[in-house]
Amino acid sequence: MTTAALVLADGTTFHGRLMGGRRSVSGEVVFNTGMVGYTEALTDPSYHGQLLCLTYPLVGNYGVPPDFESTKIQVSGLIVSELALEYSHASAARSLPQWLRAEGIPCLTGIDTRALTKRLRQAGCMAGKIVTGMRPLPFAAPDAEHSVAAVSAGQREEYAGGRRRVVLVDCGVKSSIIGQLRARDLTVIRVPWDYDFLAEDFAAVVVSNGPGDPSQCSATVRNIARAMQLERPILGICLGHQLLALAAGASTYKLKFGHRGHNQPCLEEGTQRCFITSQNHGYAVDASSLPAGWVPWFTNANDGSNEGIRHSSQPFMSVQFHPEAAPGPVDCEPIFDRFVESIR
Repeated sequence: MTTAALVLADGTTFHGRLMGGRRSVSGEVVFNTGMVGYTEALTDPSYHGQLLCLTYPLVGNYGVPPDFESTKIQVSGLIVSELALEYSHASAARSLPQWLRAEGIPCLTGIDTRALTKRLRQAGCMAGKIVTGMRPLPFAAPDAEHSVAAVSAGQREEYAGGRRRVVLVDCGVKSSIIGQLRARDLTVIRVPWDYDFLAEDFAAVVVSNGPGDPSQCSATVRNIARAMQLERPILGICLGHQLLALAAGASTYKLKFGHRGHNQPCLEEGTQRCFITSQNHGYAVDASSLPAGWVPWFTNANDGSNEGIRHSSQPFMSVQFHPEAAPGPVDCEPIFDRFVESIR
């Protein structure tokens, strides 16, 4: 192990030990409060380019089971309090340090992640860098990269299923979303984030999760607005929720430190129901900016931010949380059923 440090843009520094990839990296520093699910989180394209701090004190004790949401680790670096060198899990093939080292992803361990999380909650998520050695490394400005373009599929791909065909706009889709759609006997047409899908033969549209600032995806917003004119069902998830809102004429804003974890309580408007949800996002929809015909669907019980919208007469709906979970509670999986029921 090599000594290294996490340096935040405000000058706050945490010293620890470097494992995994032996290199310096920079990115936006964010935290996730989940107790499990590090393989899914590390491969979630929504974390592309970020330095991910896991708040649970021991990480890696069940190794690396094949629970991946994409084909590679998406974070630029991992930050933990204690990284387990040994593991126990029936389906794990290697340890977390071995996986990180194989993919060249540095992990800073041995730091006070509680203090780091409190700092990010107070000051907001900010740029940071994991540094080793004396070579200078500039801070990477958050959202400077077009992250969606970096993680979206490069070409159209079709997953055979049933008679009904659904276009999936890939803004950094998790594989679990594709699995949920195929499990409901749908043929999935996966297309890049800026693909003009209006000429496709489809019955409905799903706009996926993904990283970064939704305002960078103007091509996606234009295509969604055109699709809305066809009055076919549309489901937005996470970033897809924000993009549907922008296409409807609403606005979005950046949260101070975002929602990243598996225990976010969301209230369904007009009911007494509260769902525990899995989340990973740094932006939110401004519910007060929703135009006529659109209403809030879910609201975050912690901070009051919008967690879902729907149209009052058309089959358009979206949620800020992840109904596919992976990892997290499965309370909201029926949202996929509701979407499928709306397809003629």
